[in-house]
Amino acid sequence: MFHFVSPPLPHYVSCGEDTYPPGGTHPDRSGIGVFDLLVVTSGCLYLEEEGSPLHIASGHYGILRPDRSHRTAEPCRTETHFYWLHFHTLGSWNASSDGASYWAEPEDTPYARIEKFSIYIPRTGKLEPTGPAGSAVRRIMLLNAEQSAKARWDRQILLQDLLSALQYQGGEYAESPHVRVAERAGEFLRRHYKEHISYQMLSESLHFHPNYISLCMKKTFDCTPLEYLTRYRIEQAKRMLIHTDEPIGRIAELAGFRSFPYFVRCFARNAGQPPNSFRKLFRK
Repeated sequence: MFHFVSPPLPHYVSCGEDTYPPGGTHPDRSGIGVFDLLVVTSGCLYLEEEGSPLHIASGHYGILRPDRSHRTAEPCRTETHFYWLHFHTLGSWNASSDGASYWAEPEDTPYARIEKFSIYIPRTGKLEPTGPAGSAVRRIMLLNAEQSAKARWDRQILLQDLLSALQYQGGEYAESPHVRVAERAGEFLRRHYKEHISYQMLSESLHFHPNYISLCMKKTFDCTPLEYLTRYRIEQAKRMLIHTDEPIGRIAELAGFRSFPYFVRCFARNAGQPPNSFRKLFRK
């Protein structure tokens, strides 16, 4: 299972198709820097990615990682036709077995830094030619020879359709338990950010011990629930500073801060300047 944190969304790089005769082999490569999505329509590809077998039969797909080596484990036994599509992301990603942090460092913009969402794509699976994923693959291939701005844009949109179909084609997608808990906690905090929130409230809502919730959020977002909540409140304050004429004290209250001095300290630490300077910068 691959986990992508967006935005930014994974983006299209290139695509093509190939047919191997019996005895044909896929190139051995290492660290190609892009994800390689292989869709087999006939025959079977017998691959290996750093010791992990990846056999892709007709009507199935497999994804090779950008940071590992892969090789042919066994030549094709019959004529094998497949499509290949390279895509990548400038955002944070990992495989579910890595155990690394999923948090992407925020960009230096006045708008939301915390409102990320997750995309989960199985490493392998079925890909029905007549289904949504198969349709997206065919349409991307048809646009491959076109280099107009519209064609490039359409390929990007079709890639999102393809990844969405792969994520949801088998029903509700699987994800690690700690990611599920962290995202539920994040949803609760975003929904109730204007209120006074305690760890007890969070625990009672999610039916997990506060320490476990904090551990899950630390693993997933690299921050505690309190840090997550504070960042989200700051983003709401930024929007109000830019788009409204409300006094700064009132904005602090509307964003969920019960103490004005604490709001000013948190805002300056997050934005690198106090609220009044931030407002002047974007309300010239």
